[in-house]
Amino acid sequence: MAEKSVKALVEGGKATPAPPLGPSLSEAKVNVGQVVAKINEMTKDFKGMQVPVEVIIDTDTKEFDVKVGTPPVSAMVKKELGLDKLAKTPWTIPKPKEGAEGEQAQPEAPFEGSLTFDQLVKIAKAKVGNMQVIELKAAVKQVAGSCVSMGVKIEDKHPRDIQKEIDEGKWDEKLK
Repeated sequence: MAEKSVKALVEGGKATPAPPLGPSLSEAKVNVGQVVAKINEMTKDFKGMQVPVEVIIDTDTKEFDVKVGTPPVSAMVKKELGLDKLAKTPWTIPKPKEGAEGEQAQPEAPFEGSLTFDQLVKIAKAKVGNMQVIELKAAVKQVAGSCVSMGVKIEDKHPRDIQKEIDEGKWDEKLK
């Protein structure tokens, strides 16, 4: 049994037979419409986000299997916050230009938004299968750590403070 694998990033629920999928699937002589329909069905929950997919084709029988990954944490955070982009220099305050006075000397806030703890848990549950963690608590802490580099607060607090609160057991009730 010979297999061919086609990997691509597609927008959730909006895969098309256009490149990059179409030509690769046509080359493998599978029904492109069926593959695209299955990808769209499997990725419909990720509308508006780029989702990694892999189509594994049995070149002898032309049967296929679709494996769907999850979008990156940053994409999921942007979706939850309704943002197009995240902070470029999170948690650091850029130095004002030399000689700048007044308003020019005051940099903008370094954060882009604030997730609720429930949103944080929702993202962690979606990503836990791709993380090298066993417990949800560890996954939530890992996503909170990612929020540091994205300039995103959690419950209007610095993500490091939330991680400490998780360690202290403050959020245990929501992590069951």
